Amino acid sequence: MTPPVELSSRWTREGTDLLLRALDGLRDADLAAPTRLPGWSRAHLLAHVGFNAAALRRLVSWARTGEPTPMYGSAEQRSAEIEEGATWAPERLRRMVRENAACLSADLAALIGEQWDALVVTAQGRTVPASEIPWMRTREVAVHAVDLEAGVTFADLPDDLCEELVSDVVARRSGQAKDPALSLVSTTGRAWSLAGTGTPVEVRGEPGELARWLTGRGAGTLRTTSGGPLPTLTPWL
Repeated sequence: MTPPVELSSRWTREGTDLLLRALDGLRDADLAAPTRLPGWSRAHLLAHVGFNAAALRRLVSWARTGEPTPMYGSAEQRSAEIEEGATWAPERLRRMVRENAACLSADLAALIGEQWDALVVTAQGRTVPASEIPWMRTREVAVHAVDLEAGVTFADLPDDLCEELVSDVVARRSGQAKDPALSLVSTTGRAWSLAGTGTPVEVRGEPGELARWLTGRGAGTLRTTSGGPLPTLTPWL
């Protein structure tokens, strides 16, 4: 279930603030450094985040006007945008990330009533109500704030956001049925069952630790409740 618009919108603001503060702490020369994402520099990641806001604005326009406006013309267009943006001068790239984030926030704030129920199509081909757009953006800014390797960790994200991220990833992984079965328990008491192969392996931890592992960002100190190693997971996306 998609979180309420008010909640996911708050998370979007918090995640955006984290990412932008991390960006402000980087020198221009630092943007060429690698990130957690194979083959992507910080400039690539920032270009992706900035153009993602522009793509989501197209979905907001679709919801508002009823005129279909896909996020991207093609997967090739998306990749080309990122590669081009990564070559921009740091000042231009920083400005694009900030301006597109602010414009998306304003566009979302202008949606009213039944416009939130309008159906749009994501880049992955899923048909969803416009009310899911703030959560889609939350996922991007929150996880990529960590990927930027500029001091932000999953521990800096709100517990409830991390738990919603766990729910999201569990649903996706369960639907793919490629991972081992898991029984996940947060230190807050919230629990999830990941459908998969074999007898469920129980894993307990802080919400941020669970989110980190399930999204493929490393296990840290997380272990199974039996003390054994964590099972190997397939790529998240």
